[in-house]
Amino acid sequence: MELQKLSNGLHHGFVPFEDSIPQAEEEEEMLPRKSDGTKKPQFTDFEGKTSFGMSVFNLSNAIMGSGILGLSYAMSNTGIVLFIILLICIACLSSYSVHLLLKSAGVVGIRAYEQLGFRAFGHPGKIAAGVIITFHNIGAMSSYLFIVKYELPLVIQAFLGLSSNTGEWFLNGNYLIIIVSVCIILPLALMRQLGYLGYTSGFSLTCMVFFLSSVIYKKFNIPCPLVPYGRNHTTIINTTVEEGQCEGRMFTINQETAYTIPILAFAFVCHPEVLPIYTELKNATKRRMQDIANVSIMGMFVMYLLTAVFGYLTFYVNTESELLHTYSKVDPLDTLILCVRVAVLVAVTLTVPVVLFPIRRAILQLLFPAKPFHWARHITIALCLLFVVNVLVILVPNIRDIFGIIGATTAPSLIFILPGLFYIRIVPTEQEPMKSRPKITAACFTAMGFIFMSMSLTFIIIDWTTGEKRAGGGH
Repeated sequence: MELQKLSNGLHHGFVPFEDSIPQAEEEEEMLPRKSDGTKKPQFTDFEGKTSFGMSVFNLSNAIMGSGILGLSYAMSNTGIVLFIILLICIACLSSYSVHLLLKSAGVVGIRAYEQLGFRAFGHPGKIAAGVIITFHNIGAMSSYLFIVKYELPLVIQAFLGLSSNTGEWFLNGNYLIIIVSVCIILPLALMRQLGYLGYTSGFSLTCMVFFLSSVIYKKFNIPCPLVPYGRNHTTIINTTVEEGQCEGRMFTINQETAYTIPILAFAFVCHPEVLPIYTELKNATKRRMQDIANVSIMGMFVMYLLTAVFGYLTFYVNTESELLHTYSKVDPLDTLILCVRVAVLVAVTLTVPVVLFPIRRAILQLLFPAKPFHWARHITIALCLLFVVNVLVILVPNIRDIFGIIGATTAPSLIFILPGLFYIRIVPTEQEPMKSRPKITAACFTAMGFIFMSMSLTFIIIDWTTGEKRAGGGH
C-alpha cells in the first residue's frame, strides 16, 4: 500500500500508513521511491545525510551520562554478579524498547516521538510525550551542568596551585557554567541538524574512554586498604586489613540496593534521541537504525561494566557515590586524575547540545507543528532552554530530590511505558508474527514500567521520610 502524499512536504508533517501494510514492509526503507526510482522525502525537507558511524557516536553520547561516575558505588551495593545480571537485563530491555519504537514508526510512517503519541492517543498522547521528553532532558542537562559547576572550579584551582578557593570570579561555579553555556554549548546547540554533532560526540566518547582507561590503570596502582592522604603528599597505607575490607562481594543486599535499578535504567535512556537520529540517517531503514541502537547500547554496556568492576575492585567498601571524589581522597594532587576530571568535564559539556535537540523538537511539535524551519524559532528555543537550565543549576543548591522524581517517572515512561503503549495502539494485530504475538510482550513490558515507577517513587518517599526523622532526631 502506498503512502499518501504530503500536501506541502514540511519538516514536521507526517503521513500515516494504511493498516493493511504487509509484514515485508518491516525491511523496506521508510522513504518510498518515486516512479523514476529516486527517493521522495516524506518526513523532512532534506534527505538524511548522517552516516552509520556518526549516528552511533550521537546515540552513544546520548546514552553516556554522568551516571557512569556512580556505577562502582552501585556495584558495591549489589555485588558483582547481581550488578552484571541487572546491567544485562536493562541493556536488553532498552534495545527491545527501541525495537518497539521503530516498529511503531514504520507502520504509520512517523519518525517523531510526539507524533507517535498523537497517533496512539490523540492530542493528550502528543502532549504527554512532549512533556515527558522535556522534563527528562532538562533534568539530564542540569545534571551535566552541575558537574561543570562543582568540578571546573576545582580543576582551575588545581592548575593554579591553590590549596583553597580564594573567592575569585573564575573560581565561582555559577559564573563558569554561564561562560561554558554561552561559549561552547550554545554554538553547538544552534546547529540545524543533529548529525553535525557526530564529530563532537566522537570526541566526547574519546574522553570517556580515557576516563575508563585511567580507572583500569589505577586499579593496579592503588593498594588496599586506604588511609587518607598524608601531610607529605604521599599516600599512607594501613597494613592492618580488616576482614572483608579488600574483598569483592558477589551478592550484596542493603538499603541502597533498591536504588541500583533506577540508576541503571536512567543510564540507558536514549529514546528521545532515537527518532531524531533516525530521521537524519543516510539510507534509513528500521533494521539499519536498530543496528545503530544495538551497537551503541553494547558499547555503553561494555564501558559501564568495566568502569563499575575496576572502580569497585579498587576501593571495595570505600567506594563513594561519585568515583572521582574517591580518587581525590587518595591523592588530591594526582596529575592523572586531574586530567581525567578535565576529560569528564569536556565529555559532559559536549553531551548537553545532543540532549537539547529532542527538547527543541518536542517544543516545535507541540507549539508549531505545521510551521517550516525558521532560524528565529530555532535560536530562541535554544536560548530559552539554556537560560532555564542555568537558572535551575544556579538557584537550586541541591536538586537530588528533583532528579529522583524525574528519574523515577520519566525514565520508566521513556524506556517501558510509552514504547509499549505505542506498539499496542498503533501496530495492527494482523502484522504481528503469528507465533510470538508481541503485543502480549509489549503489554507485559508496559506493566513492568508502571511497577518500576511505583517502586521507585515508593523508595524515594521512604528515603525522604527516614531522612526527615534522622534530621528531627538530631543525627
